[in-house]
Amino acid sequence: MKILFAAAEVAPFSKAGGLADVIGSLPKELEKDAQIAIFTPLHGLIDKEKWNIKELPNSEMWITFGSQPQKFNLYITKLPDTDINVFFVKNDWYFSPFKEVYPKYLDPRYEHERYISFSLAVMEYAKALNFRADVIHANDWHTAMLPLYLHSNYKFDEFWSRTKCVFEIHNLAYQGVWFEDVIDYANMRKDIVYNQWGCEHYGRVNWMKGAINYSDRVVAVSPNYSREILGGEYGEGLDYTLRMNQAKLRGILNGIDYNAFNPKTDKSLVANYNLKDFKEQKEKNKKAVCDYFGIKYNPQRPLIALISRLVGQKGIDLIRDMQYELQNLDADFVFLGSGDNAYENLFIWLSNNTANIRTYVGYDAKLANLIYAGSDFFLMPSKFEPCGLSQLIAMRYGSLPIVRATGGLEDTVTGYPLDNSNGFKFWAYNGWDMLNAIKCAIWVYQDKYVFNAMRKSAMEADFSWKRSSEEYLRMYREITGLK
Repeated sequence: MKILFAAAEVAPFSKAGGLADVIGSLPKELEKDAQIAIFTPLHGLIDKEKWNIKELPNSEMWITFGSQPQKFNLYITKLPDTDINVFFVKNDWYFSPFKEVYPKYLDPRYEHERYISFSLAVMEYAKALNFRADVIHANDWHTAMLPLYLHSNYKFDEFWSRTKCVFEIHNLAYQGVWFEDVIDYANMRKDIVYNQWGCEHYGRVNWMKGAINYSDRVVAVSPNYSREILGGEYGEGLDYTLRMNQAKLRGILNGIDYNAFNPKTDKSLVANYNLKDFKEQKEKNKKAVCDYFGIKYNPQRPLIALISRLVGQKGIDLIRDMQYELQNLDADFVFLGSGDNAYENLFIWLSNNTANIRTYVGYDAKLANLIYAGSDFFLMPSKFEPCGLSQLIAMRYGSLPIVRATGGLEDTVTGYPLDNSNGFKFWAYNGWDMLNAIKCAIWVYQDKYVFNAMRKSAMEADFSWKRSSEEYLRMYREITGLK
């Protein structure tokens, strides 16, 4: 079986969020059962020398969009520790100039053009390479054009005649909505795709709606999220489309790469540890985090971490609402992330004007892993969370999640005081409930027997890709009829 993955970001080459981790780790588990190719843009931030990324001979290709020709080149390397080819689509107008995966302040029309051009280039390069995929696995709105191209422009193309399509929703909030003239730029058959059963949505093009309608299977990244998005609260205006396609909707829980996130071997830590010695060795990492952030280390006082994009989805407004209450808790806080200016400025102000809250605005992967290892609790007060990977990583490092029970957080965290609990939950989306969950965690911290038993349960939980990859494989076989 041949599977083609297409995504805007792929770890470790480019990363802005959990999508990159999924595309960088799921194919590793599928490799033994399938031949896989991954396509992603060659963003300007990607270090070609570090990852030994080379241009393929005679890879130059010109494709016309509207009346505008664009030049593409194709680069290749292997996904680390695998034999999987990763292909990078280079375009000097849309991707090379930027040192971010998703640059801020781009014109929305230009953003659409970027991923339309990437998607069509993927179709053409796969054909040029003679990679006749049995399944195209598209991810989020950036590659939602692929099912539409397959249904329209390539509908009678013999090369793609047996190809099935899986569309994965990592975040339903970002759908790719623009005016209908963008279809002309895409050179897509408007008479086929622009209708209420395709990508037309209240007089606009909605790429994600089109992908949901035209894919053979639609995957949400956790079972609970797959149920939530069928209703109005989490459906983001596409709930009726999803209900209409409910028969092909699947909820498959994301996993993490247990080799990449391993406290026993992680070189980012000042002291490595496992289930046998985590009580002593985690404290050394906690002290290192406190030293880095200028917080007085106190083994009797818990350290609570947040590593997140600073956007409304992540529940940062609850922290804003409770900022004065958090200052008076018997706990220290470290925040790492970037995003909306208002949230960044809030966190900088808190860092400069409080005794127990510190912030790193930006992203540093090594520092993030040290914080996972050094923190006692990990805060995720998300407004909605399709799956969430941070809580899985935190548990892997023995940091107990404090989460709002939504989406994948509900699926993955067993809340105190249930048997084998590995974290703390609150349900209502308000600051007081979050504060009470934090207070409960601080109270449990003082009971070291219960606290260490919960940390052990968290570290023993298995959220590797093994089980989830088997579900993906069953789904691929179901739609292709292949063994």
